[in-house]
Formats: sequence, C-alpha cells, structure tokens
Amino acid sequence: MKYTRLTKQQFEELRQEFINFLATQSITNDEWISLKKNKPKIAEEELDVFSDLVWEGVLSKVTYLENISSQHMHLFYLTKKEMKLFSVKVMNPNIDLTTKSGFEWFKKNWQSDYVEYLTASKAYSDDPNLDKFRLIQQGAVITKGDLFQWFDSMIEDQKP
Repeated sequence: MKYTRLTKQQFEELRQEFINFLATQSITNDEWISLKKNKPKIAEEELDVFSDLVWEGVLSKVTYLENISSQHMHLFYLTKKEMKLFSVKVMNPNIDLTTKSGFEWFKKNWQSDYVEYLTASKAYSDDPNLDKFRLIQQGAVITKGDLFQWFDSMIEDQKP
C-alpha cells in the first residue's frame, strides 16, 4: 500500500465508486461478501488498492495545502514542477493563529516585527503525489489557496 487506507466513513461516502471498482474486477456483491468472510486478506488487499486509486486521483488534483498551528503557517502552492512555500512565524507567544482572535490579530499585524516570513521552493522527488501525501500526513489540509494567494498578492504589492 502506497498511501493509507480510507476510513470507514470515506468508504461509505465512496460506496458507489467502490462498487464500480469491484465490478471492474468482476467481483459481484455476493462474491465480495464471501471474500470478506472466507478470504479476508484478499478483501483487505482490494480495500488497499481502491484506497491508493482514490488517493492518486485526489493528490493529482491538489494545488494548495495549508498547515496552520498556533505560531506557524505553512502555505503550499503545488505547481507541476515544484512546491512553493510561504512560511509564517508569529513571535508573540500570546497569539494563537488557530483561534479567530489570533487570526484577526495576524491580519492587522502581519507586517509587524512580531511576524517573520520565509519563502522557498523545492523540486518534487520522483513521486510528486507521495510528496504531497507526506505533507498531508504532517497535518496539512487541502484548500482552495485563498491564504496563499493573499500572501502572494501582498508580496507583489510590496515590490518596488
């Protein structure tokens, strides 16, 4: 298994897609029930293969990821060739970016001496989707990229 198995809830949400997947393997509902009961290892392998297919599909479409903690924001823009990062560190220990009030403070004080920024770019390894998956495993979530784009526009506006 390349990624992680989908959760029970995710399988339930993708029930029809899983049925279609089994059908492509020529596995009927009755055969699936029998597999789970009599050959659980093969059933587990089918769940893993389906999970990897779903992850591959999702990861190939991901463009933005965010990992926000109390004092840091890591905002990723995932291009075809590389991962671009805006990293934000809040030096005020009383501010928690994961709260509404902390984020409001940040929006008002993003140019203060209490906020540090770093930008970076990194080429993908041989497996870009696995690179993206590792970021998700470390706590990043898939987003539409509004925060990254806001930073990008602010930095552009600051250039002479």
